[in-house]
Amino acid sequence: MPSIGLQLYSVRRELDADMPGTLAAVAQMGYNGVEFAGAPQHNAAAYKAQLDALGLACCGWHVPFDLVQDDALDETIAFHHALGNEKLIIPGIPEELRQSRDDWRKLADFTNRVAARLAPEGMRTGYHNHWHEFTPLDGETPWDTFFGNTDASVIMQFDTGNAIFGGGEPVETIHKYPGRAVTVHVKPMMKSLLDGRGHDYPHPAFDPVIGEDDTDWAAFFDACETVGGTEWYIVEYENAAYTPLDAVERCLQALRKMGK
Repeated sequence: MPSIGLQLYSVRRELDADMPGTLAAVAQMGYNGVEFAGAPQHNAAAYKAQLDALGLACCGWHVPFDLVQDDALDETIAFHHALGNEKLIIPGIPEELRQSRDDWRKLADFTNRVAARLAPEGMRTGYHNHWHEFTPLDGETPWDTFFGNTDASVIMQFDTGNAIFGGGEPVETIHKYPGRAVTVHVKPMMKSLLDGRGHDYPHPAFDPVIGEDDTDWAAFFDACETVGGTEWYIVEYENAAYTPLDAVERCLQALRKMGK
């Protein structure tokens, strides 16, 4: 059974204001681990000390694109070694680098090079989707161009809400790339609120928490656990319908009621 983690972007303001207190609150809720996002605000030892004291695993980090470039990668690797994190997930690509299908092929090649550099260090890279990866570009979705041309070691960090927002189908995608959904983002989405409302954030379709939305969670979890090779379900909630700490606790409680 996959463990449950929290993407700390969900509580980013709280984390910035009080890192130890926020991590303690997350641990008290019952989360097994956390995934960080953005450039580090503290040294690796400070993060590790807090995680170890609270019994939280680091289930990944959303590492900015500039920190996996050749001139920064050695320092990035050293930081994550000290932290004890083995999953360096690229959370997005600058817009000017993803204008065509050929651009996405080049990004796949780049990510393969990062993966090859990380492998001897016992680390893996991966990519996390937003909505635009599921809109066809030059005859193919960027998601398929990217994952159809990356090594099997590259983690397919599938975000349910973002994918549905862009027209993606969660279960179909997990089955199409077996064994690659090592970590997934379980982001609530009310699909019935999408029609004709565009893709502007914040969007009301993201307001419900898990259990109040209309995602077919049972089918998604079955795909992850039978085909996806999933190790972590990572909760992410971004809208303001609930306060951040309240929202992520509600999501966790809903997942526990589902037997996760």
